[in-house]
Amino acid sequence: MTLNLLSPLSRRERRRKETRERIFRAAMTLFSERGFNATTIEDITEAADVGKGTFFNYFRAKEHVLGVFAEVQRGKVDAALATARTGQEPVRETVFRLIHSLAEYPSRSQVLTRSLLIALLSSDDVRERLMTVLQEARGILAEVFIIGQRRGELSPERDPADLAIKFQQFMFGSLALWGLGVPKEFKPYLDRTFELFWAGASSAVIPVPVRPEPPAPEQQ
Repeated sequence: MTLNLLSPLSRRERRRKETRERIFRAAMTLFSERGFNATTIEDITEAADVGKGTFFNYFRAKEHVLGVFAEVQRGKVDAALATARTGQEPVRETVFRLIHSLAEYPSRSQVLTRSLLIALLSSDDVRERLMTVLQEARGILAEVFIIGQRRGELSPERDPADLAIKFQQFMFGSLALWGLGVPKEFKPYLDRTFELFWAGASSAVIPVPVRPEPPAPEQQ
């Protein structure tokens, strides 16, 4: 007997997935409009057209809705690796589209970005889940950068794992500044930040000059 690992979801599983996603989308819309703290579970259930009991069947608190957000982001990184493996476009283009895909929700409003940061940092469970997803994503990103190195788009002197960390740093930094209201228009700001990241990733490593130690004071 052959087990079909690609069998479609059952009707019950599809409904559960659809309900979970509907709650997630409703919450993200409200966080964008009102902010995280001003949004209640009752607001979310009303917007999603589900009962409060249904909400708690999927999430322990409104912070845990962002677990879905982490999963969505992880899926986008997975998709970028799949695209890079096909070789149908430059890795640079794949990574460029990835940054805008990852910024899709946060860039909708500065209020939403602040809400995401507040929620992610206010719950130990959500923060631990986020850290796990970030670690997994770094491994996937490193594979993307290795492919870029093999194709001559990135410097072979760069450590792919370090590039993955730098990628996450520039994404988080860009979104944090956007949430604080620093750039007036997010897309051009993100584009310029990406250009700086890619320029560094594709160039050879420049050694940091070592300054000579100052002479020790003479003994009397």
